[in-house]
Amino acid sequence: MFNLIVVPLAAAGTSAIVLPVVIMGSLGLIFGLVLAFASKVFPVTVDERIEQITEVLPGANCGACGQPGCSGYATAIVNEGKELNLCAPGGAEVVEKIAKIMGKEATAKERKIAFIHCSSGGKNNTKWKYAYQGIESCLSAVNIADGPNLCSWGCVGFNDCVAACKFDAISVDENGMRIIDREKCTGCGACVTACPRKLIMLIPESMNVFISCSSKDKNPLPKQNCGTDKPCIGCGLCAKKCPAQAITVENNIARIDYSKCTDCGTCATVCPTKAIINLKPEG
Repeated sequence: MFNLIVVPLAAAGTSAIVLPVVIMGSLGLIFGLVLAFASKVFPVTVDERIEQITEVLPGANCGACGQPGCSGYATAIVNEGKELNLCAPGGAEVVEKIAKIMGKEATAKERKIAFIHCSSGGKNNTKWKYAYQGIESCLSAVNIADGPNLCSWGCVGFNDCVAACKFDAISVDENGMRIIDREKCTGCGACVTACPRKLIMLIPESMNVFISCSSKDKNPLPKQNCGTDKPCIGCGLCAKKCPAQAITVENNIARIDYSKCTDCGTCATVCPTKAIINLKPEG
């Protein structure tokens, strides 16, 4: 009697499992056939120019163009009429190729180079207010009591910018200074985004004068906390002497408007603390 009861129950349990599987499998097959038929009857045409533009782009997927990647930028050019010269890593050569594909004229923008507005050398040279023993990440460090270094405006020195650069354009020298290779830098802006203290700026390649400090401290003495002998003290002498009126002092720090700057170098000459660097060869 026991066996007669168990067998029907077992059979019923098997049917309860098999039947839904068969139904779902059949539905999947039917839907698949419908989709296959629809793809033949209603084909989605993709503009071949999208693929062509994607192929000429460098494939860095850096986001400098404002799109999530190279294929996204190619799609935006074809479908949305985006500017043809937004690929910083590609430069003039890529702009020319894209313009040819699109049958349009385009002029490459002036190449930009990243510059770090801090000369403290990060963790090797700066003065510390406490011993930081956490994750070696600039972003993590600045979230704890505004960072471990006394200069709350300066480089923390855990190389988030170095890690973000896909072109190996940022290195660290023997003094702990982050050095940007102007030849390798593509101006993609990844390092600009990675720096939690916003010390990195993209500057036109033709410019040679830079302010190597970002401290907004009101008095000169606290600015010595960075460990450098070249702090900007906000004296305004550079702004007064600039013949192009390209420099202003905001929040105790000098700023250069590169749309006005003529790269004459006067600001670097008159700066009493040598916080303004001039890369132009003398003579």
